[in-house]
Amino acid sequence: MFRLFALIAAIATLAVGAMQLSAQASTKGWQTYDAAEFMMAQKKGKTIVVDVYADWCPTCRAQAPILEELRTEKQSKDVLFVKVNFDVEKDFLREHRIPRQSTVLVFDGTTEKARSIAQTNRTRLRGGVLGAL
Repeated sequence: MFRLFALIAAIATLAVGAMQLSAQASTKGWQTYDAAEFMMAQKKGKTIVVDVYADWCPTCRAQAPILEELRTEKQSKDVLFVKVNFDVEKDFLREHRIPRQSTVLVFDGTTEKARSIAQTNRTRLRGGVLGAL
């Protein structure tokens, strides 16, 4: 019985580690949200795509490869891609009235051009973001 518990604990530890590595890999190439830098980019009139995510969110994990694909495309080369942690950045959430994780926003400077909530359909999510760029 003890061996079974030890095996289950080892598998759970590996699974959590794999999820953390996956979350770290998904933020590569993205800027982590910083209020001052975000405000500066808005004042400069930059186009900004914001991914409001949570590490524990399965919808966010489904959106991640679609958003990463958009980030690496040619038309996105001048776009700033920012990750906002839903569990940490409560001021950002209040300011932009974001009720849940898996929200994607597109800003043109200080103007919000698009918002998508919990969209995992590749065509719709891409269309919403690309249509606002």
